[in-house]
Amino acid sequence: MEENAMKSGDSVLNETMQAIEEKAIDTGKKVRVGIIGTGWIAEAHIQQYLKFPDVEIVAMADLIPGKAEKFCKTFGIDPATVHFYPDHASMLANEQLDAVSICTYNMTHAECAIAALNAGVNVLLEKPFTVTLDEAVAVMKAEKASGKILSIGFQPRMDPNMQQIKKIVESGALGEIYYIQTGGGRRRGIPNSTFIEKKTAGIGALGDIGCYSLDMVLNAIGYPKPLTVTGYTSNFFGTNPLYIGPDQDHTSAQNAARFNVDDFAAAFIRLEGGVILDFRISWAMHLDTPGDTVILGKKGALRIPSTECWNGSVGGEMTLYTDTAGLQTETKIPILKAQKPLFEMKIRSFLDAVKEGKPAPVPSSQILYNQAIIDGIMKSAEAGREIEIVIPEI
Repeated sequence: MEENAMKSGDSVLNETMQAIEEKAIDTGKKVRVGIIGTGWIAEAHIQQYLKFPDVEIVAMADLIPGKAEKFCKTFGIDPATVHFYPDHASMLANEQLDAVSICTYNMTHAECAIAALNAGVNVLLEKPFTVTLDEAVAVMKAEKASGKILSIGFQPRMDPNMQQIKKIVESGALGEIYYIQTGGGRRRGIPNSTFIEKKTAGIGALGDIGCYSLDMVLNAIGYPKPLTVTGYTSNFFGTNPLYIGPDQDHTSAQNAARFNVDDFAAAFIRLEGGVILDFRISWAMHLDTPGDTVILGKKGALRIPSTECWNGSVGGEMTLYTDTAGLQTETKIPILKAQKPLFEMKIRSFLDAVKEGKPAPVPSSQILYNQAIIDGIMKSAEAGREIEIVIPEI
C-alpha cells in the first residue's frame, strides 16, 4: 500500500517537473524590435533579446540625449546598426516595427502603449500595466482597435512554483475559495530615481511589487472581478532621510524631500464569487514580512511562504492542509526550479505570440482587474472609506 502511494506521488512529481521539449527557433522571419526607454529595466529586456537569432533590434528611443547610444555600446551592439530617436512618437513614425518593449517610467506607460498599438505594433509593456484604471481602459481600447498583441510584463507567471499554485487551486484540493491573505514586501528596500515621485511613477510600492503579489493569487483563482475595496497607504519611511538612501544625483535628504508616493499599502477587497482578499505590500517597515500568503478553501488550505524581499517567487516549500480519513494532514509541496531565467521565458513567449499569432502570454483582460484594485486602493485611501470598483466596458 505504502509502495503504491509512493509510486503515485513520484509519478505526480515527475509529471510536474517534466522537461519541456526545446522548440527550434525559426530564423526565416526575424522580429524587428524597438525599445522605448533605455533605463535599468531595459537591460533585462535587451539581454534576453540578444539571445535569440530571430530578433533584430533596429531602433531605440530615449528622452535623454546619448543615453540609448551608450546603452547599445554597453551591450556590445554596434550603434551603426540601430536608429536612435528622442521620443517614442518619432520612432514609431519612422520605423517599420513588429514589436516594442516599453520600459519607460509608469506615468508614460499608457501614452507609449497607445501610440505603439495605433501604429500597428505589438507591445510588451513593463509592469505595472498603467497608473490608473482609466489609463488601462484607454490602452485596451487601442489594443482592441489595432488587433495587435499587448502582453504585460509579469515574468513571475513563468515561475513553475507560481504555476503550481494555480494547478493546486484548479485541482479542487482546496475546494471553494473564500479567503486569501497575500502581500509581502521589504523591511528596507526603497528604490530611487523615477520610482519615488508621482510625476514619473504615479504610484509606489503598490505598482512596483504590489501588482506581482496580487497577480500571484488572482491568477491562481481565475481572476474574479473586484467589487469593492477599502484601502490604506502611507509613506512614513520614504519621507524620512534615516530610511531612504542617496543616489548618484541626490542626497538622502533630497530623496526624502521629493518622495511623494506610497511605501506601504494595505487593503480589504471583495471579489466576485464571495472571495475576500486581505492584502498588504511594503517597500519599508519595521518587520521582515507582513505575513505568508494563505489561500483558504472549504476543503483545504495552502500556505505560501513569503520571501525576504518580494521577488516574484515563493520563499520556501508550500504546505497544503487537508483532512484525510478524519485526520488533519499536511503535505509539503517541493520547490520547483525554473528551467530558464524567468525574463528569458517572458521575452520568448512574447516573441512566439508575435510570430505565430498566439494570444498574449499575460493578457491585458486579466491585468485590468489587477489595475482596478490598485486604482481602487489609491482612491479609497484618499477618500478614507470603502469604495465600489466600477470597470468601464471596453
